[in-house]
Amino acid sequence: MNKVAIVTDTNSGLTTKTASAYEVYVISMPFMIDQNTFYEDVDLSKEDFYRNLTSGVTIHTSQPSPADVMELWDKILLEYESLIYIPMSSGLSSSCHTAMMLAKEYAEGKIYVIDNQRISVTQRQSVLDAVMLRDQGKSAEEIKEILLATKFDSSIYIMLDTLDYLKKGGRVTPAAAALGTVFKLKPVLQIQGQKLDAFAKARTLTQAKTIMMTAIKSDIEKRFGGLTEEKQVWLEIAHTENEKAAKVLRDELQEFLPGYDIFVDHLPFSIACHIGPGSLAIACCKKIL
Repeated sequence: MNKVAIVTDTNSGLTTKTASAYEVYVISMPFMIDQNTFYEDVDLSKEDFYRNLTSGVTIHTSQPSPADVMELWDKILLEYESLIYIPMSSGLSSSCHTAMMLAKEYAEGKIYVIDNQRISVTQRQSVLDAVMLRDQGKSAEEIKEILLATKFDSSIYIMLDTLDYLKKGGRVTPAAAALGTVFKLKPVLQIQGQKLDAFAKARTLTQAKTIMMTAIKSDIEKRFGGLTEEKQVWLEIAHTENEKAAKVLRDELQEFLPGYDIFVDHLPFSIACHIGPGSLAIACCKKIL
């Protein structure tokens, strides 16, 4: 019997197809669109999601049903001794706490739910770190301890193209959104282990990108071991239906911080629901050595 299985959800950006290359299992996140349930990477494509989002259709995030989660776990544990589950941050969804409660129904040492408070490209890196540790022969308990000990070793900064979706979700007042639109402000948000919080305001796209790149450089220098020749961090860019601009930002970031490989991906639907299309994000994770 295989020793440790790695499981995550589609908030990591990993699809069933891309995850299979790493021997990772993926749970698809559900979304309610006009009172109908769709599943990311199953029957809800990026094209359909953004078409609905930009047309004004109400989209609600949800969490996987306990039955679906436990059915997958049961299936996996027929072939594996234990299971590492890396869901999205508990600060952004209740799905992590639900999974922790479900895990208690299994015998001790079977299910390890990792709340290392990440999402999108940083969550993806946690999954890849778990894969690396598994392949090194680490036990599920050892992997859990390492991922929890390093859970704050990541940062995400996100520039919004519009405040309309935050206004729609009640996260900013209509008056504040209107002022932001009038003055063409580009809010920069951050995720530092917990929830999506305000970080800075920029008046131009160029200024917003400079703010994000400077913040990431500061985090590397002050929190993640410095700008060393060993390149001790992973750099990532994410976006919401803004791939062309994301590739431009990647080139600018490579010039600003030369020598790093930079991974580019979409932000998950669960964040896109709240911030809308056109956003850009820069993220980094300290490498597990």
